[in-house]
Amino acid sequence: MSTFPTHEALVFVDLETTGANFANDRVMEIGLVEVDRNDPNSVREWSALVDPGRPVPPFITGLTGIDTAMVEGAPSFAQLAPELLEKLRGRLFIAHNARFDYGFLRHEFKRMGIDFHATNLCTVKLSRALFPEYHRHSLDTLIGRYGITVDDRHRALADARVLWELWRRWHDLLPENTIREAVERITGRPELPPELDPALLDDLPEAPGAYAVFDREGALLVAKRASNIRQQVFAHFSPARRGLPLVRNAWRIEWREAAGELGAHLRELELTAARRQVSEELCSWRLVRHGDGDFRPVLVFARDIAFAHTEDLFGLYHGRREALQALRKLVEAHHLCHYFTGLDNCKAGEACIAYRRHDCRGACVGKESVALHSARLMAALAKFKIRPWPYPGPIALIERDEFGMREDAHVINAWAYLGTASDETTLQSMLAGAVESRETSLFDPDIYRIVGKYLREGTLKIITT
Repeated sequence: MSTFPTHEALVFVDLETTGANFANDRVMEIGLVEVDRNDPNSVREWSALVDPGRPVPPFITGLTGIDTAMVEGAPSFAQLAPELLEKLRGRLFIAHNARFDYGFLRHEFKRMGIDFHATNLCTVKLSRALFPEYHRHSLDTLIGRYGITVDDRHRALADARVLWELWRRWHDLLPENTIREAVERITGRPELPPELDPALLDDLPEAPGAYAVFDREGALLVAKRASNIRQQVFAHFSPARRGLPLVRNAWRIEWREAAGELGAHLRELELTAARRQVSEELCSWRLVRHGDGDFRPVLVFARDIAFAHTEDLFGLYHGRREALQALRKLVEAHHLCHYFTGLDNCKAGEACIAYRRHDCRGACVGKESVALHSARLMAALAKFKIRPWPYPGPIALIERDEFGMREDAHVINAWAYLGTASDETTLQSMLAGAVESRETSLFDPDIYRIVGKYLREGTLKIITT
């Protein structure tokens, strides 16, 4: 095995935890391999079991071999924190799927009131950057690819040793500069405008969600959803964009994490809520029966009736003018009668303006039956039909991230977004509150569009009440 200089101090980290949820689970074992700057032969190992203060789930015991009896009586994280901070300080934090290990440690320190930051490097990303010809980069895959021997897989110190071994194998296979450039690309952080809090460099998560940029007065400059909040925010502040108004005026950044795409949509709507107030002029066309086989569109407003529970609504419009323009366009495209669609105030039996232009099939003068005209009108409107809320009460849409680290339960009732729960207790409380509440709000067309898409696709688990 060749030797190589380490231009900065390194620490290879692996954690074993009681689960994958930052909010609810805890660290139960820590393993570190420390390597000093410019001396790859100066290696120290450190590991410790941690009492998580809760039972170890059977699944985790089956995976790691660590059970509740092993961690009961072990030091708490708070007891180990001073020594752990000393070992991590000033070192490049290296982990496989670093978002998991770094995120868990940050949350553990945060519970103690400690704001822990470190430049971190993900060996999944580094493997992808160095060897793009391979499609799989899980730790088990890399162990097999390089023939690494592991005595105790899924124990923290054993897995940290694997990362140190991978680091050395990669340096055997590739020039040092190639690896260093890849590391700099992955860990590189932009120069933020001086008005922004420099802590953003560490705080911004590599997670889906949404973010908003505000100016000094609190005015919203931009709000977007992102599959990787950190990456997308940093892209705004690249050297090529430093002269843009967004960069010059940025004063504060706010973000909300999510498990996936639906959560990112909903978080974006939360961040833009003040600017995105639902108009009281929101309206729709409702087909109303005027007689036998005679159905005509009548404009109705969301302030007057509950759109979520109303049948025969077609289209959503921000006001009367927009609705009339849309109806006129549809009537002309399908050669419908202006009298029977309310676009012409002529008297019954008189030719409407469209018939006089030879653009109506004559329902107004009896040349086309009213029933046939109504059938054609229904067919033309069909693709604009508003779906009433299909459940008797509130539901939760369950969304998990790709690593199984986060699970969000988005609570929806009558096409209204009531919030997101990250644990079972909060979820049940939100569902119960939605059932008991008699409060109503205006129909939100954005929630209808976004949530309706996921309900049609059927890709997310649904919990009903």
